[in-house]
Amino acid sequence: MAYDVIVLGSGPGGYPAAIRASQLGFKVAIIEKESLGGVCLNWGCIPTKALLKSAQVFDYMKHSADYGIKSNGVEHDFGAVIKRSRGVADKMSKGVQFLMKKNKIDVVMGFGKIAGKGKIEVTAADGKKQTVEAKYIIIATGARSRELPAMKIDGKKIIGYREAMVLPEQPKTMIVVGSGAIGVEFADFYNSMGTKVTVVEFMPRVVPVEDEDISKELEKQLKKKGITIMTSAEVTKTDTSGAGVKATVKSASGETVIEADILLSAVGIQSNLENIGLEENGIKTEKGKIVVDKYLQTSVPGILAIGDCSPGQALAHVASKEGINAAEYCAFLEKKSTHQPEPMDYNNIPGCTYCTPEIASVGFTEKAAKEAGFEVKVGKFPFMASGKASAAGSTEGFVKVIFDAKYGEFLGAHMIGSGVTEIIAEVVVARKLETTFHEILGSVHPHPTMSEALKEATAAAYGEAIDI
Repeated sequence: MAYDVIVLGSGPGGYPAAIRASQLGFKVAIIEKESLGGVCLNWGCIPTKALLKSAQVFDYMKHSADYGIKSNGVEHDFGAVIKRSRGVADKMSKGVQFLMKKNKIDVVMGFGKIAGKGKIEVTAADGKKQTVEAKYIIIATGARSRELPAMKIDGKKIIGYREAMVLPEQPKTMIVVGSGAIGVEFADFYNSMGTKVTVVEFMPRVVPVEDEDISKELEKQLKKKGITIMTSAEVTKTDTSGAGVKATVKSASGETVIEADILLSAVGIQSNLENIGLEENGIKTEKGKIVVDKYLQTSVPGILAIGDCSPGQALAHVASKEGINAAEYCAFLEKKSTHQPEPMDYNNIPGCTYCTPEIASVGFTEKAAKEAGFEVKVGKFPFMASGKASAAGSTEGFVKVIFDAKYGEFLGAHMIGSGVTEIIAEVVVARKLETTFHEILGSVHPHPTMSEALKEATAAAYGEAIDI
């Protein structure tokens, strides 16, 4: 079976790459070993948001009296919550199936392995093998939960994110190891459902990639909800011989043993590079990632790599844009397009975490901006001063903006609060357009909205704040 482009993996990088390649006039196939949509649609971004929405609705109902609404004896059905999440994921996966048909993309189910120049050997679930060929191969194999020796995942007492989404019954107690996006989202969900949650973080603060002010605020809000937070702490040993799991946690104050029904390991991800023919075909890797150039080409001509198996941020929206860029670069090489795609700007990628309150950020943190040599102007606007936030009963958090003092360049923005993941795109576009503080202040923001906090924070940076 011969094609112009074969995409190995159908996640949020793979399926957009296949669709864009088809739009550009290529004959395309996509290879998938499990479910169309990959981890994001089936076991990641989408089903976790469904779980968190259920938790948010439950929380609203428990506190409905704050809004003048009486609701007595509110309960949740944990099984039904899980079932709804799986239904949302299944619907999205079926949507990708439709998109493949619409764009005339052949779907080859099985495990793909590069088997020479322009060739991929596909082994189906029943063991049958077939070879597909193409001039261009785009590797989009994604990633999986990273395992640490002290916390070997057994799928029952020590689990990864996949098992956390489909537990047969709700645990009374849970230890979450790692406080990145995956860790805090699950900690928040299970805590909202009534599970007693302890978060163990190796670094000195939760969500360690975020601006320090964001970390402090999130820790305060999580503790307020009853979640126990242990930072600068490491799980050195686990024991699953009893009814639950015992975790030995080492910190500055010494060692302590924590017991829980379940331990969720959320210590990051590991790229899926094994057994896909990289070494045999001279495709270079470094630090567990496939080495690529700015056009996402690997060390072997005709083979590109995108998403979590390559060095960019491990985010679905990064993979999607990389997939589109990879397809467009193949089109440029084949003279189906007259221009090369603009290389990715990895310093203008928004990061979002969907716990309550949400976190959204883009660009430099305050510390990183100073370390890069910028003299900065920083402004903050608390949602406590927002009319929309007060009306919604969601006054937690703030918007923080960072500008270059010399030229007014928009260096970064960091937000924590209700709905901030919907606001951050304004900053991404503003930074793409090389906008300064002047344009933000000169753009009329609608009132009352959460989004006007961005303008108010900008005004605060320049001593022009009205509402604080």
